[in-house]
Amino acid sequence: MMGAMTDTPVIDVRNFHMRFGAKTVIDDLSFDVRPGETFGLLGSNGSGKTTTLRALLGIYRPTGGSLLIDGRPYDPATHPSLGYLPEERGLYKREKVLDVMSYFGRLKGMTGSDATSWSMRFLESVGLADHAKTRLDKLSGGQQQKVQLGVTVMNNPRLLILDEPTKGFDPVNRRLLLNVIEEHRRAGATVVIITHQMEEVERLCDRILLLKDGRAEAYGTVEDVQDSYGGRTIRLRLSGPLPASPNYTVLHQETNFAELELADGVDPDDVLRDLLASGVSLRSFDSTRLSLDEVFLRVYGTTPQEA
Repeated sequence: MMGAMTDTPVIDVRNFHMRFGAKTVIDDLSFDVRPGETFGLLGSNGSGKTTTLRALLGIYRPTGGSLLIDGRPYDPATHPSLGYLPEERGLYKREKVLDVMSYFGRLKGMTGSDATSWSMRFLESVGLADHAKTRLDKLSGGQQQKVQLGVTVMNNPRLLILDEPTKGFDPVNRRLLLNVIEEHRRAGATVVIITHQMEEVERLCDRILLLKDGRAEAYGTVEDVQDSYGGRTIRLRLSGPLPASPNYTVLHQETNFAELELADGVDPDDVLRDLLASGVSLRSFDSTRLSLDEVFLRVYGTTPQEA
């Protein structure tokens, strides 16, 4: 069973190199993913995230090093309990939704009746039961993405690898899909996720790897990575102008939101008193670690949404 609680990593990447001609895409990369954790693989466009996943899954042959799942190279025949959601979605778009899902269920070892019943339950859970007999190419892009996620999580895989699972989704559907992922995580699945939504990473991930130019820029728990790039910050929901102060640096400011980085030795309570005394109307005041959005900006020189 994949994801069993053992000391053996579910994913173990060691001294991975990848070159395409003269171009080095991955340079001596090592990391592991532990059973039952949610692991974030992060980076700007071109940093090597998708290349790493494709080499792990045998789509690319590595130039050097080893990439193992449950202690051996990936083989669909010996790793049946794996679900992969690629960034480039691909299903049989001229076929009906239920037929496509049932077909993939049988490929995953389910009986035809089990695949059909499982598919209908999933479609009901994501609001697509009325489209079971609709051709895929007649669905919206978001609806097709839900179907693709259903194919990925069929038969309760013990390892989920998700490349931008909520890309292009509105907040309601993003929350729905994250609930599906969280359900499998609670059931003990190991999850690897690529996303540019840093709030999702902060909520979901146990550990993260930041790739930059094919190398590990940062690797560890979310909190350790945040702490390595800055001190305490304050996130504000406010009305009115924000006064300048030697006690903080404004990292980010919008009409009703600001993120401040505290100067060394400054107590957040002192900042709160100063803001209230200056007439700022506060709706929330949270003292926390540096946001992953700001970490991303410091590492890559761009925000996640621009990457």
